Amino acid sequence: MQQQQHGSRYRHDVAAAAAASGYWTLAEPYTHETEIKKSQFIATAWPVASAAEALSHVAEASDPTASHNCWAFKVAGTARSNDDGEPGGTAGKPILGAIEGDGLDGVAVLVVRYFGGVKLGAGGLVRAYGGAARDCIRAAPKAFVKSKVQLAVVTPFECLGTVYNMLAKHGAAAGEEDYQSNGKVRLTLTADADKSESLQQAIADATSGKVQPTLVATDESWP
Repeated sequence: MQQQQHGSRYRHDVAAAAAASGYWTLAEPYTHETEIKKSQFIATAWPVASAAEALSHVAEASDPTASHNCWAFKVAGTARSNDDGEPGGTAGKPILGAIEGDGLDGVAVLVVRYFGGVKLGAGGLVRAYGGAARDCIRAAPKAFVKSKVQLAVVTPFECLGTVYNMLAKHGAAAGEEDYQSNGKVRLTLTADADKSESLQQAIADATSGKVQPTLVATDESWP
């Protein structure tokens, strides 16, 4: 993660994030509490890398003694929400709307409600859940996550040092070395998506064409 920011400053860079092959998420979990007509709304937001992680956070933080535990998450293009007994569309959807409205990905939000005796009506619930989620998200510190790609490399042993030099210059990393019977070494590289083409070209140039990295996976296609 890079470029951690607080509050609303990051929103100026949301459009630039798409162009830079990445997305904004939360830098760390954050909790915000608010009271609306005697009902307590406690919103907690987390950065998440998968749907399973999002559901795990929600399950762990939900309070069985609360009136409702409503949640939503968005991660890698997948979005889900749950009203937990509130009228349909009055809780989970507004929470998800707060996540998407701020241009975030990799975020889960749980809003726990403790009923205070005053009914809010459908419109009031939408505003309460959406507002609690939005206030929590906007107060949380943000981080920009660059998209990654994986490249496959098969290199003669004598070119291995050159390949590593190029990786260092482009901020890329290599997995374990697989030494093959023909004297070559196979590597899987991980690089920022916006630097992958220049890295491929740099390796090819530095090895006089003996090593030609190939794209094998992007963030979206990794298992």
